[in-house]
Amino acid sequence: MYNIFLILLLQIILVPVLSLRIIFVVKNMTILASAFGFLEALVHIFGLSIVLSGEQNIAEMLTYAVGFGAGIYIGGYIENKLALGYTTLTVNLLTRNVDLISSLRNEGFGVTVFEGMGKDSTRYQLQILTKRSMEQKLISMIEEKEPHAFIVSYEPRKFKGGYLLKGMKKKNIPN
Repeated sequence: MYNIFLILLLQIILVPVLSLRIIFVVKNMTILASAFGFLEALVHIFGLSIVLSGEQNIAEMLTYAVGFGAGIYIGGYIENKLALGYTTLTVNLLTRNVDLISSLRNEGFGVTVFEGMGKDSTRYQLQILTKRSMEQKLISMIEEKEPHAFIVSYEPRKFKGGYLLKGMKKKNIPN
Protein backbone atom coordinates (compact mmCIF):
# COMPACT_ATOMS: atom_id res chain seq x y z
CA MET A 1 0.00 0.00 0.00
CA TYR A 2 2.91 2.34 0.77
CA ASN A 3 4.26 1.87 -2.77
CA ILE A 4 0.91 2.71 -4.35
CA PHE A 5 0.66 5.97 -2.39
CA LEU A 6 4.29 6.84 -3.20
CA ILE A 7 3.81 6.12 -6.92
CA LEU A 8 0.68 8.30 -7.05
CA LEU A 9 2.47 11.13 -5.24
CA LEU A 10 5.51 10.91 -7.52
CA GLN A 11 3.35 11.04 -10.66
CA ILE A 12 1.36 13.98 -9.32
CA ILE A 13 4.70 15.77 -8.83
CA LEU A 14 6.34 14.54 -12.05
CA VAL A 15 3.83 15.62 -14.66
CA PRO A 16 3.41 19.25 -13.52
CA VAL A 17 7.22 19.51 -13.36
CA LEU A 18 7.35 18.10 -16.91
CA SER A 19 4.72 20.63 -18.04
CA LEU A 20 6.60 23.54 -16.47
CA ARG A 21 9.88 22.40 -18.05
CA ILE A 22 8.29 22.42 -21.50
CA ILE A 23 6.74 25.84 -20.90
CA PHE A 24 10.08 27.28 -19.79
CA VAL A 25 11.82 25.80 -22.85
CA VAL A 26 9.21 27.36 -25.17
CA LYS A 27 9.52 30.71 -23.37
CA ASN A 28 13.33 30.52 -23.72
CA MET A 29 13.85 30.43 -19.92
CA THR A 30 16.61 27.82 -20.18
CA ILE A 31 17.99 27.97 -16.63
CA LEU A 32 14.57 27.25 -15.12
CA ALA A 33 13.92 24.62 -17.81
CA SER A 34 17.19 22.89 -16.92
CA ALA A 35 16.38 22.88 -13.21
CA PHE A 36 12.92 21.43 -13.84
CA GLY A 37 14.46 18.90 -16.27
CA PHE A 38 16.81 17.67 -13.54
CA LEU A 39 13.93 17.37 -11.08
CA GLU A 40 11.78 15.64 -13.71
CA ALA A 41 14.44 13.01 -14.46
CA LEU A 42 15.02 12.35 -10.77
CA VAL A 43 11.34 11.86 -9.95
CA HIS A 44 10.71 9.84 -13.12
CA ILE A 45 13.52 7.36 -12.47
CA PHE A 46 12.55 7.00 -8.82
CA GLY A 47 8.89 6.32 -9.70
CA LEU A 48 9.72 3.85 -12.46
CA SER A 49 12.16 1.99 -10.24
CA ILE A 50 9.37 1.39 -7.71
CA VAL A 51 6.93 0.18 -10.38
CA LEU A 52 9.44 -2.06 -12.16
CA SER A 53 11.23 -3.51 -9.12
CA GLY A 54 10.24 -6.89 -7.74
CA GLU A 55 7.04 -8.45 -8.96
CA GLN A 56 5.07 -6.52 -11.55
CA ASN A 57 2.03 -5.39 -9.57
CA ILE A 58 -0.99 -4.38 -11.70
CA ALA A 59 -2.26 -2.02 -8.98
CA GLU A 60 1.07 -0.14 -8.99
CA MET A 61 1.04 0.12 -12.78
CA LEU A 62 -2.54 1.42 -12.79
CA THR A 63 -1.68 3.87 -10.03
CA TYR A 64 1.26 5.09 -12.14
CA ALA A 65 -1.15 5.78 -15.04
CA VAL A 66 -3.81 7.39 -12.81
CA GLY A 67 -1.15 9.60 -11.24
CA PHE A 68 0.03 10.62 -14.70
CA GLY A 69 -3.50 11.69 -15.65
CA ALA A 70 -3.97 13.59 -12.38
CA GLY A 71 -0.59 15.22 -12.89
CA ILE A 72 -1.62 16.50 -16.34
CA TYR A 73 -4.69 18.12 -14.81
CA ILE A 74 -2.66 19.71 -12.00
CA GLY A 75 0.06 20.83 -14.44
CA GLY A 76 -2.51 22.56 -16.63
CA TYR A 77 -4.05 24.24 -13.60
CA ILE A 78 -0.65 25.53 -12.43
CA GLU A 79 0.23 26.78 -15.91
CA ASN A 80 -3.06 28.68 -16.17
CA LYS A 81 -2.49 30.28 -12.77
CA LEU A 82 1.06 31.32 -13.67
CA ALA A 83 -0.12 32.71 -17.03
CA LEU A 84 3.43 33.43 -18.16
CA GLY A 85 4.02 35.56 -21.22
CA TYR A 86 1.82 37.64 -23.43
CA THR A 87 -1.18 37.20 -25.66
CA THR A 88 -2.41 39.11 -28.69
CA LEU A 89 -6.10 39.54 -29.32
CA THR A 90 -7.48 40.35 -32.74
CA VAL A 91 -11.01 41.68 -32.37
CA ASN A 92 -13.29 42.12 -35.39
CA LEU A 93 -16.19 44.56 -35.07
CA LEU A 94 -19.05 45.61 -37.33
CA THR A 95 -18.80 49.23 -36.16
CA ARG A 96 -16.04 51.45 -34.85
CA ASN A 97 -16.97 51.23 -31.17
CA VAL A 98 -15.27 54.36 -29.84
CA ASP A 99 -16.60 53.68 -26.33
CA LEU A 100 -14.95 50.25 -26.26
CA ILE A 101 -11.67 51.56 -27.68
CA SER A 102 -11.57 54.40 -25.13
CA SER A 103 -12.39 52.06 -22.24
CA LEU A 104 -9.62 49.66 -23.22
CA ARG A 105 -7.09 52.47 -23.57
CA ASN A 106 -8.18 53.98 -20.23
CA GLU A 107 -7.48 50.58 -18.61
CA GLY A 108 -3.93 50.71 -20.00
CA PHE A 109 -4.32 48.40 -23.00
CA GLY A 110 -2.58 49.42 -26.21
CA VAL A 111 -5.17 49.26 -28.98
CA THR A 112 -4.40 49.57 -32.67
CA VAL A 113 -7.45 50.04 -34.89
CA PHE A 114 -7.57 48.91 -38.53
CA GLU A 115 -10.33 49.60 -41.01
CA GLY A 116 -11.01 47.01 -43.70
CA MET A 117 -13.58 45.90 -46.20
CA GLY A 118 -15.75 42.93 -45.27
CA LYS A 119 -18.10 41.07 -47.59
CA ASP A 120 -20.87 43.66 -47.35
CA SER A 121 -19.43 46.67 -45.56
CA THR A 122 -16.56 48.25 -43.70
CA ARG A 123 -15.27 46.29 -40.70
CA TYR A 124 -13.01 47.35 -37.85
CA GLN A 125 -10.24 45.30 -36.36
CA LEU A 126 -8.58 45.94 -33.01
CA GLN A 127 -5.19 44.48 -32.28
CA ILE A 128 -4.29 44.32 -28.59
CA LEU A 129 -1.17 42.90 -26.93
CA THR A 130 -1.41 42.16 -23.21
CA LYS A 131 0.00 39.98 -20.46
CA ARG A 132 -1.64 36.54 -20.36
CA SER A 133 -2.71 37.18 -16.79
CA MET A 134 -4.87 40.08 -18.09
CA GLU A 135 -6.42 38.18 -21.02
CA GLN A 136 -9.69 37.21 -19.32
CA LYS A 137 -10.25 40.75 -18.01
CA LEU A 138 -9.68 42.09 -21.52
CA ILE A 139 -12.08 39.58 -23.10
CA SER A 140 -14.73 40.39 -20.49
CA MET A 141 -14.43 44.12 -21.21
CA ILE A 142 -14.80 43.48 -24.95
CA GLU A 143 -17.79 41.15 -24.51
CA GLU A 144 -19.51 43.67 -22.23
CA LYS A 145 -19.42 46.45 -24.83
CA GLU A 146 -19.42 44.30 -28.01
CA PRO A 147 -21.22 40.99 -27.36
CA HIS A 148 -21.02 39.99 -31.06
CA ALA A 149 -17.31 40.69 -31.50
CA PHE A 150 -15.23 38.01 -33.18
CA ILE A 151 -12.15 37.49 -30.97
CA VAL A 152 -9.01 35.51 -31.80
CA SER A 153 -6.30 35.07 -29.18
CA TYR A 154 -2.77 33.84 -29.81
CA GLU A 155 0.65 33.97 -28.16
CA PRO A 156 3.31 36.05 -29.89
CA ARG A 157 6.81 34.55 -29.74
CA LYS A 158 8.73 37.82 -29.88
CA PHE A 159 8.00 41.51 -29.98
CA LYS A 160 9.92 44.73 -29.48
CA GLY A 161 8.91 48.24 -28.48
CA GLY A 162 5.40 49.57 -28.68
CA TYR A 163 2.93 50.94 -26.18
CA LEU A 164 2.66 47.87 -23.95
CA LEU A 165 6.20 47.98 -22.62
CA LYS A 166 6.09 51.74 -22.07
CA GLY A 167 2.69 51.47 -20.36
CA MET A 168 3.92 48.73 -18.03
CA LYS A 169 6.96 50.80 -17.04
CA LYS A 170 4.73 53.82 -16.25
CA LYS A 171 2.47 51.66 -14.07
CA ASN A 172 5.42 49.70 -12.55
CA ILE A 173 4.06 46.37 -13.80
CA PRO A 174 6.82 43.72 -13.95
CA ASN A 175 7.45 42.01 -17.32
